[in-house]
Amino acid sequence: MSDNPIKFYDDDGTEINPDLIPKPAMCTTCAKDDLPEEEHLCALTRFDQQDEDEFLCEAYEPKTF
Repeated sequence: MSDNPIKFYDDDGTEINPDLIPKPAMCTTCAKDDLPEEEHLCALTRFDQQDEDEFLCEAYEPKTF
């Protein structure tokens, strides 16, 4: 994480550690994976869908090799 991390909290006020949010396989093939400027949005998207059967990300862009 960055030197100035943004803190996330769930609806109950419990702090969320973004490093503990599971990363779906789709995220590892995304061009935005590991970009510091996308880190917060990606963490929130993963957190919001962590209990869903299917992961969907409107910001997904496949990596080009």
